[in-house]
Amino acid sequence: MSEKLKADQDVLLDDLRTVITDTETILKDAAQVGGEQAQAMRDKVTANLNAAKSKLIETEQLLAEKARVAAQATDEYVHAHPWTSVTVAAGVGFLLGLLVSRR
Repeated sequence: MSEKLKADQDVLLDDLRTVITDTETILKDAAQVGGEQAQAMRDKVTANLNAAKSKLIETEQLLAEKARVAAQATDEYVHAHPWTSVTVAAGVGFLLGLLVSRR
């Protein structure tokens, strides 16, 4: 998984958590308002909040599963091609060393 994709997913999950927190706050504030319309609004907000929470849980589980699969595939590749992996790691380390030494 690319770093940009992971960063985008992290931002998305953070935004979804913020929406859930804000919705909970609005729901608590709306609880002080009376009337049938207020109750209908609270019911709708509660349903939306529950849907958002379940989507967040599903998304986190999906991301965890994808990360596990990627880690397992990487582990299998490294075990199947140890010298290639060592060479690639050494090359990346060398390039990073060059970049750091230039600063």
